[in-house]
Amino acid sequence: MSPSLLIIDDDTSHLASLVKIFNKLNLKVTGIPRGKEALELCERQSFTIILSDLMLPDIDGLDLLVELKKQQVQSEIVIMTAYGTIERAVEAMRRGAYDFITKPFRRAEIERVIQRALERVSLIQENQKLKQALAQARTAASLQTGVVGHAPAFRKVLELAFQAAPSQATILLQGESGTGKEVFARMIHEKSSRAQGPFVAVNCGALPEGIIEAELFGVEKGAFTGAHIKREGRFSRAHGGTLFLDEIGEMPLHLQVKLLRVLQSGEYELVGGNQTLNSDCRIIAATNIDLADAVKENDFREDLYYRLKVIALTLPPLRERYDDVPLLCEYFLKKFSQRHQKELKVISPSAMFSLREYQWPGNVRELENTIERAVVLCQEPSIQVNDLPHEIHKASLEAGSPRLGEDRKNLDPSLFAVPLGTPLQEVERRLIMKTLAFTGGDKRQTAQLLGVATRTIYRKLAAFEDESSS
Repeated sequence: MSPSLLIIDDDTSHLASLVKIFNKLNLKVTGIPRGKEALELCERQSFTIILSDLMLPDIDGLDLLVELKKQQVQSEIVIMTAYGTIERAVEAMRRGAYDFITKPFRRAEIERVIQRALERVSLIQENQKLKQALAQARTAASLQTGVVGHAPAFRKVLELAFQAAPSQATILLQGESGTGKEVFARMIHEKSSRAQGPFVAVNCGALPEGIIEAELFGVEKGAFTGAHIKREGRFSRAHGGTLFLDEIGEMPLHLQVKLLRVLQSGEYELVGGNQTLNSDCRIIAATNIDLADAVKENDFREDLYYRLKVIALTLPPLRERYDDVPLLCEYFLKKFSQRHQKELKVISPSAMFSLREYQWPGNVRELENTIERAVVLCQEPSIQVNDLPHEIHKASLEAGSPRLGEDRKNLDPSLFAVPLGTPLQEVERRLIMKTLAFTGGDKRQTAQLLGVATRTIYRKLAAFEDESSS
């Protein structure tokens, strides 16, 4: 099916000329002279591209743009204007226009603009297909447990986890604090043959040294003062399932010996007991320290280290998979919107830019807490920059940020594409205008992204203004 083009222009002779031009380019063209009439049509019919004049007799062009974006979500809108200032053009793109073109324009110029818009639509559609395929490829277990991401480093670890899950092998999860090691452990458990059994977690670093042994192995009645009843430990509670030992590097050395015995023979005794019990649980351990270094420092047993790392998986920090930030934000937004009964559907582009720019020293846990905070505090239909902690918004404004260069590389290239042969002055104008639209009109942030002084942006905009009025 041929792409469709809706042209809105109250200059009927100009409208007829445009319809004639694009009919010859294998486009299904519809021409309408009134904005309100176009809105009525768009309630019944979808268009690939909409080319609209900014000055119409029956409705303000910017208001029309907003309404068209609501009705034609998948369409790209190009604005025509003979009157608009640079600020008005930026405002049009900030409200969702793909591009603008100033009257009078040459036929070749308008054809190039529409062709770029068509390529943009095609690219978005392909990306949507890829995202749908990716979503279908994700397992139900990964979604239910919150293991979300498609960055190469993350997917590699996830694939290894899927391969290891059905086995009975001991697994060691390594990674910085907040990278999601417990979430990963739960996912492995749910993909294993022990999924119907319990998943029992214990944080070895959170329990005092005098209590952790009793928590793990249980206590015999009368073992010490206050032990009035026999109490089972985590090994017993995890029978038939999985025991997750978080912060294993914090386990005291004398308990490491007992854990080693369980891993080797499956045997242990209650604290104060003399009856040997058998353990039937899979061990998944996690650490945020380098256990190999701990072995060298004699803080961790070497034999236990090798027993634990039968399969070792290292979870990457969020700063090494920041392309996953939008995907994780979407997951957490849905999760916390439901929990707190808020009807929030999106995160604004400027807020998402700040979220992607931040370094996330606390990794996924910090991002999760940030989104929950934003959901609770947000008073608008979408999360805005002001709903984020100051340090996160600040990160996107700091000149020389380490992530700034990475963000340049990862911006959608189609937003800035220009055809070969475009005059250099026009390339510069489009690049500045598109970057301004991307930053919501923030000239300082635009200058940082383009690697120039803020005064350069002001000077260029003034020059564009002079050209437009001449």
